[in-house]
This record gives sequence, structure tokens and C-alpha cells, in this order.
Amino acid sequence: MMQQDLETAHGHVFLGEGHERNERRTWAVIALCGAMMLIEIGGGFLFGSIALVADGLHMSTHAGALLLAALAYSYARRLANDSRFTFGTGKLSDLAGFASAIILAMIALLIAYEAVGRLFSPVSIDFGEAIPIACLGLAVNVASAWLLGGSDHHRGPGHHHGHADDHDACQGGERPIHTSHGSLLLSIFEDDVPPRFRIRAASGQLPDAAELTIETRRPDGTRQVFSMVAREGYLDSRQEVPEPHAFTAQLRLASDGSSHPVVFEEHQYPHGSTQRDNNMRAAVIHVMADAAVSILVIVGLLLARGFGWIWMDPVAGIVGALVIASWSYGLIRDTGAILLDMNPDPQMTRYVREAIEREGDRLADLHVWRLGPGHLGAIVSVVTRGSRGVDFYRARLAHLRPLSHLTVEVRQASNGA
Repeated sequence: MMQQDLETAHGHVFLGEGHERNERRTWAVIALCGAMMLIEIGGGFLFGSIALVADGLHMSTHAGALLLAALAYSYARRLANDSRFTFGTGKLSDLAGFASAIILAMIALLIAYEAVGRLFSPVSIDFGEAIPIACLGLAVNVASAWLLGGSDHHRGPGHHHGHADDHDACQGGERPIHTSHGSLLLSIFEDDVPPRFRIRAASGQLPDAAELTIETRRPDGTRQVFSMVAREGYLDSRQEVPEPHAFTAQLRLASDGSSHPVVFEEHQYPHGSTQRDNNMRAAVIHVMADAAVSILVIVGLLLARGFGWIWMDPVAGIVGALVIASWSYGLIRDTGAILLDMNPDPQMTRYVREAIEREGDRLADLHVWRLGPGHLGAIVSVVTRGSRGVDFYRARLAHLRPLSHLTVEVRQASNGA
């Protein structure tokens, strides 16, 4: 028998956590670059400086690339609920990042072409004008980087299971509880086994299994009582701890009637590649590339003026082109993989497989792809000999928060399977 969850009763808004904030910051940088462009071009014509005009035109290409990022943010936000986009507009971030990477690659080629030409056919340089303009360009890029700063929120990996009321963190996720028997360590143990409460003695004696119980209370008011069984050197709960592991656990000792609360929280699974906003990443790379070129140009001009090394100016340009090309390649590689629906997170795939196959079920098919910054989609096909339904496997995967769009298919195993 086949049972399938078609995921028809929910929204498809898969934008990044800081989407609107990043959009505002990008527009602010465009305004800064646009103002600088007008000042440089106007000043160049007013004072007869072709160098100022050239740098102003260069600034216009910089602003144009950032405009692409800003428009992608605006378009994705306005059409986020448009039913024509089957999986939302989250991937516009990656599409804009890919386009920006292509622009960066073209800029790198143009810089390299011009630099190689000047290496073989040096031109005279007006150091008194060129150096201040390069410094001014660097200042604008530093300001732009500051405006765009703080947009990426990459937290360390963490599928953590809780903290005690005193917030002490112990090795292996164990949390201390101080009782009349001594100090106990409570954890949710799930290494290659179904998750169960585990209690060890940190000091003193381990209580008898019969006099200790754990009751969980979830945010929706659901309660469950867990009895304990003695193992060699520790206690385990007889019952499996269902997902998600987000509840308050009351550890009760019958011997003295004491009760000890422990809060467990199911933290979001954050992975750098999953959370990354490639549109903002492309905007930042544009700013960094421009800043890097400005620094190299300043160094080259100072050496050329101080030692007469005119060749240092084009060499600095070649180095800058190589740096930009390297950044462009990394951005093309990452965004291209997302646009082609390559697996964005092998670790997430492993977590899904382990959660589904924990009790002997078989994962017949699995597809994981990125829907937008911080959002993954997954199609899971399970073959089971039991009577478990879709809701059971949904609960098993509930702690993997980036799975924003999940389709589950359950099939009964045939006798020969």
C-alpha cells in the first residue's frame, strides 16, 4: 500500500532570515556608490581630469552589479507568494549570485587584458591625481563593506539536546542534576540506537531504577512518563524519547519525593552552506574585489613613484585580476551547484537516512535540494514492514529545521523484500 504526503497545505516562502535587512543595506550601498560616481564624473569634467571621469565610470559598473543584487531581493520578496513559482523565489538569491560571478569574471579578464597591455606598452602616470583617487575609491569600498557588514549569520553546527537549569555543559551532552543521592548526569542517548534517557552517577550512588521516573511536558501540553531500567553502570529509559526533543523533563525520586526540572531545547540545525545568502555574498565579493584592487593599485603607484618602477602598476593589476578570478570561480561553483539541484548538504542527507533507518526501515529514495538561504526541500520514500504512517516519519525528521518542504512516501515491504 502506498501512502504519500503531497505537501499541499502550506506556504512556499523560502527567503533568507535577513532578506529585507540585506535588501535595505544593498540599496544603501548603491546610493553611496551612485553619489560617488556623480561626484567623480562631475568633478572630472569640471576640473579636466580624465582619471576622475574614468574612476567614476568604474564606480558605475560597481553600482550596476550591486543593483542586480538589490533587484533580486526586491523581486524575490514581491513574488514570494506567487503560485507560478512551484518552490518559491528563494533561489533568486543564487541566480543573482551566479550572474554577479559572471560579471566578476568579465571584470577580471578586462583588468588582466589592460594590465598586460600596459606591461608591454607603459603609459605615463599622473601620480598626484591617481593616488588620491585610488585612496578615495578604497574609502568608498570600506564604507560599503561596513554597510553590508553583519549580513551573514553562520552559526556553528549543532544538533544539541538541551541544557540544565544551571546551564552547565558537560561532555557528551550530559547535564548535571544535584540530588540527595549525589550528582546525576542526564542525557538523551542516541548513538546508533533509538533515543532514550540515560542517567549516570557523577558522584554518590546511582538510585534504584524502580524509584526514579522522568516525566516530559511539551509546549503543547502533552505529557509522557518514562520508567527506568538498570544497565551496567547507568540507567536507561524503557521508552524511546520521541522527536522533537523540546520539552521540560521532571526527574522524580520516590525515596525523598524530590523533583528536578531539566529543560531540553531542539536547536535549529544550522549549516554554513545551507544558511549562506549567495546574493549578499556576491555583493560583498564585489566590494572586497574593488577594495583589493584599490589597495594593490595604491601599493603599485607608490612603488612606481618612489623607485621609478612603472611596471609595478600593471603587475598590481594582474595580481588583482587573479584574486577576483579566484573569488568569481568559487561563487560560480557554489551557485551553479545549487541551480543544478546538486545535494547542498551531505551531512543533512546522512541525518535523514539515520533517522529513517533507525529501527530497520529502508530508505528507498531520497532527494535533498536547496530552496533558498536556510531552507531545504526533501522527498523521502520509505519501505517498512511495520504499520507506521507518514506522521511517524515526519516526527522523526521534525528536529531537522532546515527541511522546510518535506514530502514523505511510505510503502509496505513485500514478503521477499
